[in-house]
Amino acid sequence: MAINAADLPLKNAFAELPSAFYTRLMPTPLPAPYFVAASSSAAALVGLDVAALAQDDFVAAFTGNAVPARAKPLSAVYSGHQFGVWAGQLGDGRAILLGQLDTPAGPMELQLKGAGLTPYSRMGDGRAVLRSSIREFLCSEAMAALNIPTTRALMITGSDQGVMRETVESSAVATRMAPSFVRFGSFEHWYARQRPDELRILADYVIAAFYPELAGESNPYKALLAEVTRRTAHMIAHWQAVGFMHGVMNTDNMSILGLTLDYGPFGFMEAFDSQHICNHTDQQGRYSYANQPDVGHWNCHKLGQALLPLIGNVEDAQEALDVYQGAFAAKIDELLHAKLGLDVALPEDGQLFAAMFALLDRHHVDFTQFFRKLGMLQLELPTLDAPVRDLFIERDAFDAWAVTYRARLRHEHRTDSERRRAMDAVNPKYVLRNYLAQVAIDKANNKDFSEVATLLAVLEHPFDEQHDNEAYAALPPDWASHLEVSCSS
Repeated sequence: MAINAADLPLKNAFAELPSAFYTRLMPTPLPAPYFVAASSSAAALVGLDVAALAQDDFVAAFTGNAVPARAKPLSAVYSGHQFGVWAGQLGDGRAILLGQLDTPAGPMELQLKGAGLTPYSRMGDGRAVLRSSIREFLCSEAMAALNIPTTRALMITGSDQGVMRETVESSAVATRMAPSFVRFGSFEHWYARQRPDELRILADYVIAAFYPELAGESNPYKALLAEVTRRTAHMIAHWQAVGFMHGVMNTDNMSILGLTLDYGPFGFMEAFDSQHICNHTDQQGRYSYANQPDVGHWNCHKLGQALLPLIGNVEDAQEALDVYQGAFAAKIDELLHAKLGLDVALPEDGQLFAAMFALLDRHHVDFTQFFRKLGMLQLELPTLDAPVRDLFIERDAFDAWAVTYRARLRHEHRTDSERRRAMDAVNPKYVLRNYLAQVAIDKANNKDFSEVATLLAVLEHPFDEQHDNEAYAALPPDWASHLEVSCSS
């Protein structure tokens, strides 16, 4: 039986916490909202019919114009470090949590991003723009299809109401989903205010709701820090392996569940540059591709500091944090072996990986195309290396590395076709390149949302060949070199 938007069976466990953790408020309506896009796979997760999401009642509900009867809308308070500097109180400046829907995998919260002013908006207007909402929507779903831990995006609605950024842009609301939107900064907030009771209440809530297996540990707060640290290390290893750059890894953008959270000035690596900075605002390069693993560790240390009053002593906190480096190293090693089609691990493999990245860095080879086309290599036929070899201006440089790679492959027992199938299953052909998103945004600004839907359909199957969509795997055109993304949204 179809569910009407007004009758969504929402609950809100976070709203059961003391009122200090949030402010109850209603979204601010937008004039004449309209449907932009929806994700069928995200809708399926919460038992909704994707076709129904385009109907007026769901458009109104997920814009904030008609709140479902069982919703308990709220915006959460948190603090955080931004670009390595303590920023003090932050909070949901433009996000309003409607509640959660029960699913076979557990509760899933629905949050409206861009739904109006909250007490935490500071100098902002509480709104999101169509441009950034499309980017977040597409990337959330693209990352899920890449098997990378992430929040999800259910749908986007739009309105012609103008919002001032660098120029006047149209408003939008993105409905995003996650089991929880609690962040590292949620704990930092209470630590900074020397409020140990609230710190404990929040930690106990997170453990009971999302880490119940830790409740029986001798020190459950130490165990919580260790598990979050491990998940964060694994998430960032996945980022590095696919060339994803978050762009603004502030502690208030770090999920307590190890999910990729808050898509702003993100980017996927194209011409490989280990020092690449995808966020134009990040003038110092704090959040460059190469720095992401270390910044993830630094952020975990800030969470550890916040949890220290509960953990009890520095030694136990440090022991929990020490999980990070080993977890990251093991996961990135596993992912790189898979990307290169290596089924067993040998001691010298680290040297092969290092030489490969040095080669990519020196020749600025397209990250996604390199790994995808490397799968076409045939062990005994180097004369057929052209698909990957032609990515290099200096072909001899690839040839030299390929000699070592072929020697390594001879320790494997898979045929060329078996290895290619395995590599194609982990090396995407399609990622959300900035220029692809920009084409969809440009059309959407003229009320043509077809490219958003088309691009979403492509990105939902990133490992497939999709012969009719070859253009979406192409190198960026010359005009794309001028694209910049920043913290503006």
